[in-house]
Amino acid sequence: EVDLEERLHELDLRSDSDIPDVPPPTDSTPEILKRALSGLSARWKNWWIRGILSLAMISGFFLIIYLGSFMLMLLVLSIQVKCYHEIITIGYRVYHSYDLPWFRSLSWYFLLCVNYFFYGETVADYFATFVQRREQLQFLIRYHRFISFALYLTGFCMFVLSLVKKHYRLQFYMFAWTHVTLLITVTQSHLVIQNLFEGMIWFLVPISSVICNDITAYIFGFFFGRTPLIKLSPKKTWEGFIGGFFSTVVFGFIFSYFLAQHQYFVCPVEYNSETNRFVTECEPSELFQMKKYSVPPLLQAVLGWETVSMYPFQMHSFALSTFASLIGPFGGFFASGFKRAFKIKDFADTIPGHGGIMDRFDCQYLMATFVHVYITSFIRGPNPSKLLKQLLILQPEQQLSVYKTLKSHLVEKGILQPSLRG
Repeated sequence: EVDLEERLHELDLRSDSDIPDVPPPTDSTPEILKRALSGLSARWKNWWIRGILSLAMISGFFLIIYLGSFMLMLLVLSIQVKCYHEIITIGYRVYHSYDLPWFRSLSWYFLLCVNYFFYGETVADYFATFVQRREQLQFLIRYHRFISFALYLTGFCMFVLSLVKKHYRLQFYMFAWTHVTLLITVTQSHLVIQNLFEGMIWFLVPISSVICNDITAYIFGFFFGRTPLIKLSPKKTWEGFIGGFFSTVVFGFIFSYFLAQHQYFVCPVEYNSETNRFVTECEPSELFQMKKYSVPPLLQAVLGWETVSMYPFQMHSFALSTFASLIGPFGGFFASGFKRAFKIKDFADTIPGHGGIMDRFDCQYLMATFVHVYITSFIRGPNPSKLLKQLLILQPEQQLSVYKTLKSHLVEKGILQPSLRG
Protein backbone atom coordinates (compact mmCIF):
# COMPACT_ATOMS: atom_id res chain seq x y z
CA GLU A 1 0.00 0.00 0.00
CA VAL A 2 2.86 2.39 0.79
CA ASP A 3 4.49 1.66 -2.57
CA LEU A 4 1.19 2.31 -4.33
CA GLU A 5 0.77 5.67 -2.59
CA GLU A 6 4.34 6.67 -3.52
CA ARG A 7 3.76 5.72 -7.15
CA LEU A 8 0.51 7.70 -7.27
CA HIS A 9 2.30 10.69 -5.72
CA GLU A 10 5.05 10.48 -8.34
CA LEU A 11 2.48 10.29 -11.12
CA ASP A 12 0.68 13.31 -9.70
CA LEU A 13 3.91 15.34 -9.56
CA ARG A 14 4.88 14.24 -13.03
CA SER A 15 1.52 15.22 -14.47
CA ASP A 16 1.75 18.69 -12.89
CA SER A 17 5.24 19.26 -14.24
CA ASP A 18 4.22 18.05 -17.69
CA ILE A 19 1.53 20.70 -17.98
CA PRO A 20 2.97 23.56 -20.03
CA ASP A 21 2.35 27.19 -19.25
CA VAL A 22 -0.57 28.48 -21.29
CA PRO A 23 0.03 31.94 -22.73
CA PRO A 24 -1.83 34.53 -20.62
CA PRO A 25 -4.87 36.13 -22.26
CA THR A 26 -4.36 39.50 -23.83
CA ASP A 27 -5.92 42.62 -22.37
CA SER A 28 -9.11 43.23 -24.38
CA THR A 29 -10.12 46.42 -22.52
CA PRO A 30 -11.23 49.10 -25.02
CA GLU A 31 -8.69 51.88 -25.46
CA ILE A 32 -11.22 54.54 -24.47
CA LEU A 33 -11.63 52.89 -21.06
CA LYS A 34 -7.88 52.51 -20.63
CA ARG A 35 -7.34 56.23 -21.23
CA ALA A 36 -10.25 57.25 -18.99
CA LEU A 37 -9.00 55.13 -16.09
CA SER A 38 -5.26 55.58 -16.62
CA GLY A 39 -4.81 57.63 -13.42
CA LEU A 40 -6.30 54.98 -11.12
CA SER A 41 -4.56 52.17 -9.26
CA ALA A 42 -4.85 48.66 -10.68
CA ARG A 43 -7.37 47.72 -7.96
CA TRP A 44 -9.74 50.59 -8.69
CA LYS A 45 -9.20 50.34 -12.43
CA ASN A 46 -10.40 46.72 -12.33
CA TRP A 47 -13.36 47.84 -10.16
CA TRP A 48 -14.53 50.37 -12.73
CA ILE A 49 -13.96 48.09 -15.71
CA ARG A 50 -15.93 45.27 -14.08
CA GLY A 51 -18.69 47.68 -13.03
CA ILE A 52 -19.13 49.30 -16.45
CA LEU A 53 -19.10 45.99 -18.31
CA SER A 54 -21.50 44.46 -15.77
CA LEU A 55 -24.01 47.25 -16.33
CA ALA A 56 -23.66 46.84 -20.09
CA MET A 57 -24.29 43.07 -19.88
CA ILE A 58 -27.29 43.51 -17.56
CA SER A 59 -28.77 46.13 -19.92
CA GLY A 60 -28.33 43.77 -22.87
CA PHE A 61 -29.93 40.96 -20.87
CA PHE A 62 -33.02 43.09 -20.14
CA LEU A 63 -33.28 43.94 -23.85
CA ILE A 64 -33.28 40.24 -24.77
CA ILE A 65 -35.96 39.56 -22.13
CA TYR A 66 -38.09 42.24 -23.78
CA LEU A 67 -37.62 40.57 -27.19
CA GLY A 68 -39.18 37.36 -25.88
CA SER A 69 -38.62 33.69 -25.12
CA PHE A 70 -37.18 32.72 -28.50
CA MET A 71 -34.39 35.27 -28.20
CA LEU A 72 -33.61 33.99 -24.71
CA MET A 73 -33.26 30.47 -26.14
CA LEU A 74 -30.88 31.77 -28.80
CA LEU A 75 -28.91 33.55 -26.06
CA VAL A 76 -28.60 30.30 -24.08
CA LEU A 77 -27.46 28.45 -27.21
CA SER A 78 -24.88 31.15 -28.03
CA ILE A 79 -23.48 31.08 -24.49
CA GLN A 80 -23.31 27.29 -24.60
CA VAL A 81 -21.30 27.30 -27.84
CA LYS A 82 -18.92 29.98 -26.55
CA CYS A 83 -18.34 28.18 -23.23
CA TYR A 84 -17.68 24.95 -25.11
CA HIS A 85 -15.21 26.75 -27.36
CA GLU A 86 -13.34 28.25 -24.40
CA ILE A 87 -12.92 24.94 -22.56
CA ILE A 88 -11.98 22.98 -25.69
CA THR A 89 -9.43 25.66 -26.63
CA ILE A 90 -7.75 25.28 -23.24
CA GLY A 91 -7.43 21.55 -23.92
CA TYR A 92 -5.87 22.21 -27.30
CA ARG A 93 -3.34 24.62 -25.81
CA VAL A 94 -2.45 22.54 -22.76
CA TYR A 95 -1.95 19.27 -24.62
CA HIS A 96 -0.59 20.79 -27.86
CA SER A 97 -3.26 18.86 -29.75
CA TYR A 98 -3.73 21.20 -32.71
CA ASP A 99 -1.93 18.73 -34.98
CA LEU A 100 -3.95 15.67 -34.01
CA PRO A 101 -5.75 14.31 -37.08
CA TRP A 102 -9.45 15.16 -37.29
CA PHE A 103 -9.74 16.04 -33.64
CA ARG A 104 -10.66 19.70 -33.93
CA SER A 105 -13.37 18.80 -36.42
CA LEU A 106 -14.55 15.87 -34.30
CA SER A 107 -14.94 18.08 -31.22
CA TRP A 108 -17.39 20.35 -33.04
CA TYR A 109 -19.06 17.37 -34.69
CA PHE A 110 -19.83 15.88 -31.26
CA LEU A 111 -21.24 19.26 -30.16
CA LEU A 112 -23.62 19.24 -33.14
CA CYS A 113 -24.65 15.63 -32.42
CA VAL A 114 -25.47 16.27 -28.78
CA ASN A 115 -27.33 19.48 -29.56
CA TYR A 116 -29.29 17.68 -32.27
CA PHE A 117 -30.35 15.09 -29.69
CA PHE A 118 -31.37 17.52 -26.94
CA TYR A 119 -33.09 20.10 -29.12
CA GLY A 120 -34.84 17.34 -31.03
CA GLU A 121 -36.25 16.09 -27.72
CA THR A 122 -37.46 19.62 -26.99
CA VAL A 123 -39.15 19.89 -30.39
CA ALA A 124 -40.89 16.54 -29.85
CA ASP A 125 -42.15 17.62 -26.41
CA TYR A 126 -43.26 21.18 -27.03
CA PHE A 127 -43.93 21.41 -30.79
CA ALA A 128 -45.91 18.21 -31.36
CA THR A 129 -48.81 19.98 -33.10
CA PHE A 130 -46.44 21.83 -35.43
CA VAL A 131 -44.59 18.62 -36.30
CA GLN A 132 -47.81 16.70 -36.96
CA ARG A 133 -48.67 19.06 -39.83
CA ARG A 134 -45.39 18.44 -41.66
CA GLU A 135 -44.74 14.96 -42.98
CA GLN A 136 -40.99 15.52 -43.48
CA LEU A 137 -40.59 16.32 -39.78
CA GLN A 138 -42.66 13.34 -38.61
CA PHE A 139 -39.97 10.94 -39.84
CA LEU A 140 -37.22 12.88 -38.03
CA ILE A 141 -39.18 12.96 -34.78
CA ARG A 142 -40.30 9.34 -34.91
CA TYR A 143 -36.74 8.05 -35.39
CA HIS A 144 -35.04 10.92 -33.59
CA ARG A 145 -33.16 8.84 -31.02
CA PHE A 146 -32.00 6.31 -33.58
CA ILE A 147 -30.76 9.10 -35.86
CA SER A 148 -29.00 10.77 -32.92
CA PHE A 149 -27.30 7.51 -31.97
CA ALA A 150 -26.25 6.88 -35.58
CA LEU A 151 -24.72 10.36 -35.78
CA TYR A 152 -22.80 9.86 -32.54
CA LEU A 153 -21.69 6.39 -33.61
CA THR A 154 -20.30 7.88 -36.82
CA GLY A 155 -18.19 10.31 -34.77
CA PHE A 156 -17.06 7.48 -32.49
CA CYS A 157 -15.89 5.40 -35.46
CA MET A 158 -14.12 8.41 -36.96
CA PHE A 159 -12.27 8.89 -33.68
CA VAL A 160 -11.13 5.25 -33.63
CA LEU A 161 -9.95 5.51 -37.23
CA SER A 162 -8.02 8.69 -36.38
CA LEU A 163 -5.89 7.01 -33.67
CA VAL A 164 -2.20 7.44 -34.43
CA LYS A 165 0.70 5.49 -32.97
CA LYS A 166 2.61 7.34 -30.20
CA HIS A 167 -0.35 9.68 -29.70
CA TYR A 168 -2.89 7.24 -28.27
CA ARG A 169 -2.84 8.61 -24.73
CA LEU A 170 -3.08 12.21 -25.90
CA GLN A 171 -5.99 11.40 -28.20
CA PHE A 172 -7.89 9.65 -25.43
CA TYR A 173 -7.16 12.62 -23.13
CA MET A 174 -8.86 14.91 -25.62
CA PHE A 175 -11.71 12.45 -26.27
CA ALA A 176 -12.51 12.44 -22.53
CA TRP A 177 -12.00 16.23 -22.34
CA THR A 178 -14.55 16.71 -25.13
CA HIS A 179 -17.18 14.52 -23.48
CA VAL A 180 -16.83 16.10 -20.05
CA THR A 181 -17.12 19.52 -21.68
CA LEU A 182 -20.28 18.39 -23.46
CA LEU A 183 -21.70 17.16 -20.16
CA ILE A 184 -21.00 20.50 -18.46
CA THR A 185 -22.16 22.85 -21.20
CA VAL A 186 -24.77 21.19 -23.43
CA THR A 187 -26.64 19.19 -20.80
CA GLN A 188 -26.88 22.13 -18.40
CA SER A 189 -27.95 24.61 -21.09
CA HIS A 190 -30.68 22.15 -22.10
CA LEU A 191 -31.94 22.24 -18.51
CA VAL A 192 -31.93 26.06 -18.63
CA ILE A 193 -34.30 25.94 -21.61
CA GLN A 194 -36.47 23.33 -19.90
CA ASN A 195 -36.79 25.69 -16.92
CA LEU A 196 -37.72 28.52 -19.28
CA PHE A 197 -40.64 26.53 -20.69
CA GLU A 198 -42.04 26.20 -17.15
CA GLY A 199 -42.41 29.97 -17.05
CA MET A 200 -39.97 32.80 -17.54
CA ILE A 201 -39.92 33.44 -13.79
CA TRP A 202 -38.19 30.06 -13.30
CA PHE A 203 -35.53 31.28 -15.70
CA LEU A 204 -35.11 34.86 -14.50
CA VAL A 205 -35.15 34.48 -10.70
CA PRO A 206 -32.40 31.81 -10.53
CA ILE A 207 -30.17 33.53 -13.08
CA SER A 208 -30.68 36.96 -11.50
CA SER A 209 -30.00 35.52 -8.03
CA VAL A 210 -26.63 34.17 -9.17
CA ILE A 211 -25.80 37.51 -10.80
CA CYS A 212 -26.87 39.40 -7.68
CA ASN A 213 -24.80 37.13 -5.44
CA ASP A 214 -21.76 37.50 -7.67
CA ILE A 215 -22.02 41.31 -7.68
CA THR A 216 -22.84 41.83 -4.00
CA ALA A 217 -20.24 39.31 -2.81
CA TYR A 218 -17.65 41.19 -4.89
CA ILE A 219 -18.77 44.55 -3.44
CA PHE A 220 -18.79 43.37 0.19
CA GLY A 221 -15.48 41.62 -0.32
CA PHE A 222 -13.94 44.67 -2.02
CA PHE A 223 -14.84 47.09 0.77
CA PHE A 224 -15.02 44.88 3.88
CA GLY A 225 -13.19 41.66 2.99
CA ARG A 226 -10.54 40.64 5.50
CA THR A 227 -10.97 36.90 6.14
CA PRO A 228 -10.03 34.48 3.30
CA LEU A 229 -12.81 32.05 2.43
CA ILE A 230 -11.14 29.28 0.41
CA LYS A 231 -7.61 28.70 -0.89
CA LEU A 232 -8.83 27.97 -4.42
CA SER A 233 -9.99 31.61 -4.70
CA PRO A 234 -7.72 33.81 -2.56
CA LYS A 235 -9.73 36.94 -3.34
CA LYS A 236 -12.97 35.43 -1.96
CA THR A 237 -13.67 36.39 1.67
CA TRP A 238 -16.12 35.41 4.38
CA GLU A 239 -17.38 38.99 4.52
CA GLY A 240 -18.23 38.88 0.82
CA PHE A 241 -19.78 35.43 1.13
CA ILE A 242 -22.06 36.39 4.04
CA GLY A 243 -22.93 39.81 2.62
CA GLY A 244 -23.75 38.22 -0.73
CA PHE A 245 -26.02 35.65 0.95
CA PHE A 246 -28.25 38.18 2.75
CA SER A 247 -28.33 40.52 -0.24
CA THR A 248 -29.33 37.70 -2.59
CA VAL A 249 -32.14 36.45 -0.33
CA VAL A 250 -33.63 39.95 -0.05
CA PHE A 251 -33.22 40.58 -3.79
CA GLY A 252 -34.86 37.25 -4.72
CA PHE A 253 -37.83 37.90 -2.43
CA ILE A 254 -38.45 41.41 -3.84
CA PHE A 255 -37.73 40.50 -7.47
CA SER A 256 -40.13 37.54 -7.27
CA TYR A 257 -42.87 39.83 -5.94
CA PHE A 258 -42.70 42.05 -9.01
CA LEU A 259 -42.44 39.23 -11.55
CA ALA A 260 -45.32 37.26 -9.99
CA GLN A 261 -47.75 40.05 -10.88
CA HIS A 262 -47.38 39.60 -14.66
CA GLN A 263 -48.65 36.75 -16.84
CA TYR A 264 -45.72 37.30 -19.21
CA PHE A 265 -43.34 35.99 -16.56
CA VAL A 266 -45.41 33.36 -14.72
CA CYS A 267 -47.22 31.51 -17.52
CA PRO A 268 -45.57 28.47 -19.13
CA VAL A 269 -44.03 29.24 -22.49
CA GLU A 270 -46.01 27.42 -25.18
CA TYR A 271 -45.83 27.36 -28.95
CA ASN A 272 -48.97 28.45 -30.81
CA SER A 273 -49.03 26.59 -34.13
CA GLU A 274 -51.73 28.87 -35.55
CA THR A 275 -49.72 32.08 -35.10
CA ASN A 276 -46.27 30.40 -35.24
CA ARG A 277 -45.29 32.26 -32.08
CA PHE A 278 -44.45 31.53 -28.47
CA VAL A 279 -47.27 32.62 -26.15
CA THR A 280 -47.36 33.24 -22.41
CA GLU A 281 -51.06 33.53 -21.67
CA CYS A 282 -52.82 31.54 -18.97
CA GLU A 283 -54.72 31.66 -15.71
CA PRO A 284 -51.89 31.97 -13.17
CA SER A 285 -51.52 28.96 -10.90
CA GLU A 286 -51.87 29.14 -7.13
CA LEU A 287 -48.16 29.85 -6.85
CA PHE A 288 -48.78 33.27 -8.34
CA GLN A 289 -51.98 34.27 -6.52
CA MET A 290 -51.73 36.49 -3.46
CA LYS A 291 -52.44 34.73 -0.15
CA LYS A 292 -52.44 35.68 3.51
CA TYR A 293 -50.08 33.96 5.94
CA SER A 294 -49.97 34.11 9.72
CA VAL A 295 -46.84 35.69 11.14
CA PRO A 296 -45.05 33.52 13.78
CA PRO A 297 -45.72 34.80 17.34
CA LEU A 298 -42.07 35.70 17.91
CA LEU A 299 -42.07 37.99 14.88
CA GLN A 300 -45.46 39.53 15.63
CA ALA A 301 -43.99 41.45 18.56
CA VAL A 302 -41.17 42.77 16.36
CA LEU A 303 -43.11 43.54 13.19
CA GLY A 304 -46.48 44.36 14.72
CA TRP A 305 -48.25 42.27 12.04
CA GLU A 306 -50.46 39.26 12.64
CA THR A 307 -50.75 38.34 8.95
CA VAL A 308 -48.81 39.12 5.82
CA SER A 309 -49.88 38.93 2.17
CA MET A 310 -47.46 37.43 -0.33
CA TYR A 311 -47.23 35.15 -3.33
CA PRO A 312 -46.46 31.48 -2.55
CA PHE A 313 -43.68 31.63 -5.15
CA GLN A 314 -41.82 34.08 -2.90
CA MET A 315 -41.24 31.26 -0.44
CA HIS A 316 -39.81 29.16 -3.25
CA SER A 317 -37.61 32.10 -4.19
CA PHE A 318 -36.06 31.83 -0.73
CA ALA A 319 -34.92 28.28 -1.56
CA LEU A 320 -33.60 29.39 -4.96
CA SER A 321 -31.75 32.39 -3.50
CA THR A 322 -30.28 30.29 -0.69
CA PHE A 323 -28.89 27.77 -3.16
CA ALA A 324 -27.57 30.55 -5.41
CA SER A 325 -25.64 32.15 -2.54
CA LEU A 326 -24.52 29.12 -0.49
CA ILE A 327 -24.04 26.28 -2.99
CA GLY A 328 -23.86 28.18 -6.31
CA PRO A 329 -20.41 29.68 -5.52
CA PHE A 330 -18.98 26.16 -5.41
CA GLY A 331 -19.40 26.12 -9.18
CA GLY A 332 -17.04 29.08 -9.21
CA PHE A 333 -14.64 27.34 -6.80
CA PHE A 334 -14.68 24.29 -9.07
CA ALA A 335 -13.81 26.52 -12.04
CA SER A 336 -11.03 28.15 -10.01
CA GLY A 337 -9.56 24.74 -9.22
CA PHE A 338 -9.75 23.82 -12.91
CA LYS A 339 -7.91 26.99 -13.92
CA ARG A 340 -5.25 26.50 -11.26
CA ALA A 341 -4.73 22.92 -12.41
CA PHE A 342 -3.87 24.19 -15.89
CA LYS A 343 -2.05 27.37 -14.81
CA ILE A 344 -4.44 29.87 -16.37
CA LYS A 345 -6.00 33.00 -14.92
CA ASP A 346 -9.24 33.05 -16.96
CA PHE A 347 -10.96 30.81 -19.45
CA ALA A 348 -10.58 33.52 -22.11
CA ASP A 349 -10.44 37.31 -22.49
CA THR A 350 -13.85 37.78 -24.08
CA ILE A 351 -15.15 40.27 -21.49
CA PRO A 352 -12.67 42.88 -20.19
CA GLY A 353 -12.29 42.69 -16.42
CA HIS A 354 -14.32 39.47 -16.24
CA GLY A 355 -12.40 36.96 -18.36
CA GLY A 356 -14.28 34.56 -20.59
CA ILE A 357 -17.96 33.74 -20.88
CA MET A 358 -17.34 30.59 -18.82
CA ASP A 359 -15.89 32.73 -16.02
CA ARG A 360 -19.27 34.42 -15.70
CA PHE A 361 -21.47 31.34 -16.13
CA ASP A 362 -19.63 28.72 -14.08
CA CYS A 363 -22.21 29.06 -11.28
CA GLN A 364 -25.19 29.31 -13.64
CA TYR A 365 -24.85 25.73 -14.86
CA LEU A 366 -24.95 24.33 -11.33
CA MET A 367 -27.94 26.56 -10.60
CA ALA A 368 -29.79 25.32 -13.71
CA THR A 369 -29.52 21.72 -12.55
CA PHE A 370 -30.84 22.58 -9.09
CA VAL A 371 -33.82 24.51 -10.48
CA HIS A 372 -34.74 21.63 -12.80
CA VAL A 373 -34.54 19.11 -9.95
CA TYR A 374 -36.50 21.49 -7.68
CA ILE A 375 -39.31 21.93 -10.22
CA THR A 376 -39.64 18.20 -10.92
CA SER A 377 -39.52 17.34 -7.19
CA PHE A 378 -41.73 20.02 -5.62
CA ILE A 379 -43.59 21.98 -8.31
CA ARG A 380 -44.46 20.15 -11.50
CA GLY A 381 -47.65 18.07 -11.60
CA PRO A 382 -49.58 16.39 -14.41
CA ASN A 383 -49.67 18.60 -17.50
CA PRO A 384 -53.00 18.23 -19.40
CA SER A 385 -51.76 20.43 -22.24
CA LYS A 386 -48.71 18.25 -22.89
CA LEU A 387 -50.80 15.06 -22.62
CA LEU A 388 -53.32 16.41 -25.13
CA LYS A 389 -50.54 17.16 -27.63
CA GLN A 390 -49.36 13.56 -27.34
CA LEU A 391 -52.91 12.24 -27.83
CA LEU A 392 -53.31 14.26 -31.02
CA ILE A 393 -50.33 12.45 -32.53
CA LEU A 394 -51.99 9.02 -32.12
CA GLN A 395 -53.85 7.26 -34.90
CA PRO A 396 -57.69 7.70 -34.92
CA GLU A 397 -58.33 4.17 -33.66
CA GLN A 398 -55.84 4.71 -30.82
CA GLN A 399 -57.52 7.98 -29.90
CA LEU A 400 -60.91 6.24 -29.89
CA SER A 401 -59.55 3.51 -27.60
CA VAL A 402 -58.24 6.15 -25.17
CA TYR A 403 -61.61 7.93 -25.29
CA LYS A 404 -63.54 4.74 -24.45
CA THR A 405 -61.18 3.82 -21.62
CA LEU A 406 -61.38 7.32 -20.11
CA LYS A 407 -65.17 7.43 -20.46
CA SER A 408 -65.53 4.05 -18.76
CA HIS A 409 -63.29 5.20 -15.92
CA LEU A 410 -65.28 8.43 -15.40
CA VAL A 411 -68.59 6.51 -15.40
CA GLU A 412 -67.29 4.12 -12.73
CA LYS A 413 -66.28 7.06 -10.54
CA GLY A 414 -69.73 8.64 -10.98
CA ILE A 415 -68.41 11.75 -12.73
CA LEU A 416 -70.29 10.91 -15.95
CA GLN A 417 -73.74 9.37 -16.29
CA PRO A 418 -73.86 6.09 -18.25
CA SER A 419 -75.40 6.47 -21.70
CA LEU A 420 -78.91 5.08 -22.25
CA ARG A 421 -77.64 2.85 -25.05
CA GLY A 422 -75.15 1.22 -22.72
